[in-house]
Amino acid sequence: MRRSGFGRRKVRTAAGRAGAGAARDRRTAAGGPALSSPDAVKEYLQLSMAGRPYESFHVLFLDVRNRLIEACELFRGTLTHTSVYPREVVREALARNAAAVMLAHNHPSGNPDPSESDLLLTRALAQALALVDIRILDHFVVAGHRVHSFAEHGQI
Repeated sequence: MRRSGFGRRKVRTAAGRAGAGAARDRRTAAGGPALSSPDAVKEYLQLSMAGRPYESFHVLFLDVRNRLIEACELFRGTLTHTSVYPREVVREALARNAAAVMLAHNHPSGNPDPSESDLLLTRALAQALALVDIRILDHFVVAGHRVHSFAEHGQI
């Protein structure tokens, strides 16, 4: 028996429209594999973010077993900067019932080293997300074929 209203396709379409600019690069893998390998995450991020001529900020939302709930481009900027709002990151994480997140952004310049503002942003996001018991597992900077992991460098 079929019910009228929102089916899976309509829900996905509505969800895709909900985030205006953020909806372009939305991927879902409910119940997907645990993201336990930093190399697998780096490879995924390189494939999805390298070569963009503008900065973009992505969040990978994870469940309590570190399985991917959804990966989204939340913010898009210019060649050298993108504005990231901690309030929006917290709101999106709560909307997906995420237990943890991995953050990522690209550097079109080709230099994967995080800037001072990258470090400050990561600290601000960690503080904001900690208030609602959501952990940041890592923050990656993608620059072409090179990826910097904050966790691997003791920056988280």
